Amino acid sequence: MGRVVGSLVMLAFSGALGTALAEAQQGDPVPARAGQPRSADGRLELAAVPVTGLVLDGRLDDAVWRDHTPVSGFVQAEPDEGRPATEQTLVWIAYDADNLYVAAYCRDSDPGGIVVTDIRKDFRLEDQDTFEAIFDTFADRRNGYVFATNPAGARADQQVTNEGRSINTSWDAPWTARASRVADGWTVELSIPFASLRAQAHEGATWGINFSRRIRRKNEITLWSPVPRAYGLTRLSLAGTLVGLASVRKGRNLRVTPYVAGKAVRETGGGAFDRDGSAGADAKYGLTNGLTMDVTVNPDFAQAEADEQQVNLTQFSQFFPEKREFFLENSGLFYLGDTPRNTRITLAPNADEDLLLFFSRRMGLAGDGRPIGIDAGLRVTGQEGGVQIGALALRSRDLDATVRGNDYGVVRLRRNILANSDVGGIVMMRSGVDDRDDYNYVYGVDANFRLPSRVDWSSYVVQTETPGAGGARYAWFTSLNREANFVHIKGGVQTIAANFNNELGFYRRTGIRNWSFDTGIRPRLPALRRRGIREMHPHVVWNWYTDTGAGLIGAEVARRLHNGYSVFFNDGGFTEFSWNPRGETTTTAFSLHPDRAPIPAGEYRWNEYQLRYNSDASRPISVGVTGITGGLWSGTQQTINGSVTVKPDYRFQATVGLQRTSGDVPDGSFVRTIWTGRANYSFSTNMFVDALAQYDAVQRRVNINLRFNLIHHPLSNLYVVYNEQRFTTDGAPNPGRSLIVKLTQMLTF
Repeated sequence: MGRVVGSLVMLAFSGALGTALAEAQQGDPVPARAGQPRSADGRLELAAVPVTGLVLDGRLDDAVWRDHTPVSGFVQAEPDEGRPATEQTLVWIAYDADNLYVAAYCRDSDPGGIVVTDIRKDFRLEDQDTFEAIFDTFADRRNGYVFATNPAGARADQQVTNEGRSINTSWDAPWTARASRVADGWTVELSIPFASLRAQAHEGATWGINFSRRIRRKNEITLWSPVPRAYGLTRLSLAGTLVGLASVRKGRNLRVTPYVAGKAVRETGGGAFDRDGSAGADAKYGLTNGLTMDVTVNPDFAQAEADEQQVNLTQFSQFFPEKREFFLENSGLFYLGDTPRNTRITLAPNADEDLLLFFSRRMGLAGDGRPIGIDAGLRVTGQEGGVQIGALALRSRDLDATVRGNDYGVVRLRRNILANSDVGGIVMMRSGVDDRDDYNYVYGVDANFRLPSRVDWSSYVVQTETPGAGGARYAWFTSLNREANFVHIKGGVQTIAANFNNELGFYRRTGIRNWSFDTGIRPRLPALRRRGIREMHPHVVWNWYTDTGAGLIGAEVARRLHNGYSVFFNDGGFTEFSWNPRGETTTTAFSLHPDRAPIPAGEYRWNEYQLRYNSDASRPISVGVTGITGGLWSGTQQTINGSVTVKPDYRFQATVGLQRTSGDVPDGSFVRTIWTGRANYSFSTNMFVDALAQYDAVQRRVNINLRFNLIHHPLSNLYVVYNEQRFTTDGAPNPGRSLIVKLTQMLTF
């Protein structure tokens, strides 16, 4: 292994200088294409044409497509940036009073090689052939909506904030996709109601627009308006321009979605089932062309997917992502944080887990994951006059004697300035319903500047207030990032004061200063590409934590130093070898295993060695495996995390995963194991069943989550959810079980 890695390093640096010089001369590739209209600022331009009586069937036999000239000339971002696409793509845009229509002809010289692996709503784009369109409806070159489909007509939609700093895959709109296979490829038609979008709707309005196509068997990504491969479709500052839209009917855009739900629940160890019914409603109203108000009354989130267990070998609580739809939609507007990174696979830890300033799981969920009843919530999001607005208010009920009801409020404003920068502020509040002297306030400001030469500068400073809390209660962060195809480099500093207390955020420790550094190169050598290797990526991601004592640099608290060498293959698979020095200083004891003595407080330093491999995920069978050896606190470890995924066709896929750590500490050896099984079956693009089963071998506990989802009308769902928790020990208590049925129906006015 050492000789192989050494050879790859030598090859990487042998090609580095030439690659760097070529990139410096090339800049952002925007090849001239004769015959393609351009706007006054030099962007590619596409004119929408009016249409009546369009039949949406995925076949391009309507007169509007035959009689108007499409745009084409897609350019590669992967694998050969700046070169013409290897397969032709033609795109048209049309509209009537109520809808925007997109048509695409995706020609393919080998139609038998088209890859489709999934037809679920919000399918994984990376694993199959896709066509995507992004609309920047205010032409601010920052924010937009993505609509994606595949040759089977599946739908995936996303909301993009600040050119991909936040990508919300849970945003939903009522739109339609129809696709059809043809002799030389596939065709698609999309219908997007104007009422679904916050947008300029006046006569002569211009939007930002771009299109992307993925040809999976070649691992090729092409775009209509070129974007460097270090970024992607969300780089709206490089998008084209859509013109020709006349006045359209936005209507009042009032949508009301009532629900009824019934459930039968028996807690683990319980005797009888508790049966309960509930009802509530969500409403969405377009206040203006740019602002949307959402109201929820007695919301129910029983259909949300269960959290996936993990082997936890740290002294910290685990981070579980938000999965409830009400909190996910427009969530990017509330985000403060780091500069956006590129679209590559990220193998390093998520910096937001050191301090995520707004973490919506703090509302309506107890610390142990139990749901807390919510009386009502209101949210206003969007933009007006160049200002992005996010406001949220919510009231929760008492859960028990220790978890009391609270009022929550968040207001986030962000103002676009200069060519592509922004400044903003945030105020967050939690206040006890029955005790107004029980409160927590958080407020701060942030700024993100796009500088020349692909450099981004991102900073924020926040302050907290809690009764009885004295001393320093602030946190601040600043970083500089340069993202380019060959060299990327970022450095930053984050400080969290000892008395910082943000009850609407997620963070693991206070009284620390995190010095971060992230750099690497991405050489692409023709000699290796002919042998199946597209790109190499030697890199370091270092986080060094000190205390906030006297001086700028205090005593070391922790270290997390990732030194990796990644190899990306032509087929989309990758591997990585890394050496990861770790260090922690703990003040309290904690346990790695219930049958072993706790790890005592103290200073610990160790080294981990990691090898990771993921095969081509578009294949019928794919594997992912990570092996870790080396130290673990005061002992050693052998860890294996692996999964096997089987996809016999695009309707069914199943994954079996294993997390296993064999540790040896002074108190003795231990083994922690969690098995995970997932299965999904799609009856159609509107009906699915998902299963998640997890087994913790230490606790001998089985968790099962089954979810059936029928989208019976746009944004209207029938959910049937079954949950079970049982122990396999002798004399185990009665298993916990629940059955939930929930029906929603969207009504438009």
